[in-house]
Amino acid sequence: MNLKPETDPEILRYHLALSQAPKVGPGIFKAILAYSGSAKAFFNLTKGRASKIPRVGEKLLAIQKQAESLLKSADDLINLSEKKGFKIISSTDPNFPSRLKMQEDGPVILFTQGNGELNFERSVGIVGTRSATTYGKSITRKIVDDLLPYQPVIVSGLAYGIDIEAHRAALQVGLPTIAVMGSPITQVYPAVHKKTAEQLQETGILMSEYAPGSTMVPGNFPARNRIIASLSDALIVVEAAERGGALITAEIAYSYNKDVFAVPGNLQSPFSEGCNHLIRKMKASIYTGPGDIAEALFWSKPGEEKIKKPELDLAGRDKEDTVILKLLLEKGESEIDQISYQTEIPLGMLSSRLLSLEFEGIVKSLPGKKFKLLV
Repeated sequence: MNLKPETDPEILRYHLALSQAPKVGPGIFKAILAYSGSAKAFFNLTKGRASKIPRVGEKLLAIQKQAESLLKSADDLINLSEKKGFKIISSTDPNFPSRLKMQEDGPVILFTQGNGELNFERSVGIVGTRSATTYGKSITRKIVDDLLPYQPVIVSGLAYGIDIEAHRAALQVGLPTIAVMGSPITQVYPAVHKKTAEQLQETGILMSEYAPGSTMVPGNFPARNRIIASLSDALIVVEAAERGGALITAEIAYSYNKDVFAVPGNLQSPFSEGCNHLIRKMKASIYTGPGDIAEALFWSKPGEEKIKKPELDLAGRDKEDTVILKLLLEKGESEIDQISYQTEIPLGMLSSRLLSLEFEGIVKSLPGKKFKLLV
């Protein structure tokens, strides 16, 4: 892993200690740091000042009294990382993934192992059912193979089915891959994927927000899906049942305004229900090939002329187009009903205008009747 200079070890020590305190999740951790200035400063705050921190109640103030034991646990983890060869990275570290910093619910401490980059140019997340069909596995391999010319990092969750197929396909074609784990970094789950986990570390990364020694609980796996969604510039759901982890990841990615794609499937297959549902609800676009990703993210292949975003020029445009574009310039993206309300343009006329702007390549329609500016 090509790391920048490490954060002050003392800062990491206190951040790690605070992150391991009971009931301190990412939101509370960030509130404490925003108010106190640092984790170390929080442990030294008076009870009166600490009680004023938003979202910190009387029960959480007890963690100040646990400072000695929490710091001892942090020291033990740091020593273990040196012994086992994994890294501990705080959200204030320059090496911390910038994509995760953008999300309010993103992790504050990461445990990583491998030689890949944490801040990469391009990425595609690939997720799906644990009970993948032969067709699903085949499509996963084809997707990864077709994406090879664009050189993205492949992100997935190391689970049975589509996830492990995505990792193995990436290794086969020589693409780096990141496995976001729902278990501690020292405990590969499921154990049968340990060999793949070891292989992907050569050019990729194992990643977990769960400290070694912590209890692995079922809730870890849905929670880690937000990290997969955050790290992925675009997310592809290959196969998914009507309910399952892959749909959770897709819903999160959609809420993060990521480009979500779903592979349409056989109407008689239960493992197509999730993908077809996402498409029907306009929360995912149909995936037909790598060109869908390239077009959405303005990717070009090595050697090709770089795809440029169209420039916004309001000169010569009529009043309606001008107010639409100015609104999208301010909002970035908006639902058609909101655009109509704020611009006072009737929906019928607005639909026609947006379609015309989409043909020009200035505006793009998104799932959920949303539109965004492409400049």
